Amino acid sequence: MLKTGRILTMRAVDLRIRRNLLMILVLVAYFPSARALISRTQVVVVPVADMYSGSSEMSELVSQAIYGSNVLLLEARGEWSKIETPEDHSKGWTRSRYLRIVQSGAGYATAGPTTQVESLFANIYREADVTKHKPVVTIPFGSVLEVVAEGTGNNEDWLQVRLPDLKTAWIQHGDVISNPKPLTTAESIELSKRFLGLPYLSGGRSSFGFDCSGFTQMLVRARGFNMPRSVGQQAAWKGASAVDRKDLQPGDLLFFGSSPKHITQTGMYIGDGQFIQAATNDHPVVQVSRLDDAPWTRLLVACRRIRVPPGSGGE
Repeated sequence: MLKTGRILTMRAVDLRIRRNLLMILVLVAYFPSARALISRTQVVVVPVADMYSGSSEMSELVSQAIYGSNVLLLEARGEWSKIETPEDHSKGWTRSRYLRIVQSGAGYATAGPTTQVESLFANIYREADVTKHKPVVTIPFGSVLEVVAEGTGNNEDWLQVRLPDLKTAWIQHGDVISNPKPLTTAESIELSKRFLGLPYLSGGRSSFGFDCSGFTQMLVRARGFNMPRSVGQQAAWKGASAVDRKDLQPGDLLFFGSSPKHITQTGMYIGDGQFIQAATNDHPVVQVSRLDDAPWTRLLVACRRIRVPPGSGGE
């Protein structure tokens, strides 16, 4: 009798699963917009999700998505998911376990109060104390978090946050900034110098490691502009206009290569003949270089100035 009851229960569960799958198929077939609900939006739950050209860590690292980022799921293949970062349309394969499906709403940290990591790295703790337990997670510059509540009393220097995995935790006020404003050119140059000495990483776009285009993309985004991901796309970006080398101003973007059609490196001009870049030259770190030094002076093939709308305050 017990065995028969178990079989009936399993059949009931199987029938319910089939009915739910059938409902999903009907929704997708008759309501194309329902595909977005089943759900293409995912949120990154690890400090940095590496994005590869193929579904293997032996493939080229093409970009990254940082903690709390909302991404679009393009394809799922077992342990791997192909995703797209909406702000620059970069596509790549990442581990499926690095993501969580967003069940409702537009995504993580898209509504309600949020805060953004201002430190190069920020530790998040299970309670408002840095000594009782090790951090729950250490996240990179620029990560955005959902705010649950302001700390009070002995916890007034803390914020309670809801993490992308839906757990609550605590972060110190000194590591974050609420309602960040676009930076001026001068402010973006000051920001760039905070990253000096951080490691170069091909495909990297976080404070754990940048490549050249990931670094300049981050600096331009801090000024309020979304620039493409790859160095070739950045040189062709319509959000910037060409300038002559003799007319360079701080904040202009520099592009290097064997020719204008073969660009392999970029950096940002910071004045006095210097520019800042994430490069492998001599020592693979974020570094300040001189435009008149070899090999840069002979490799410079394009200079670009970001088009700032009048009255935007971007300068």
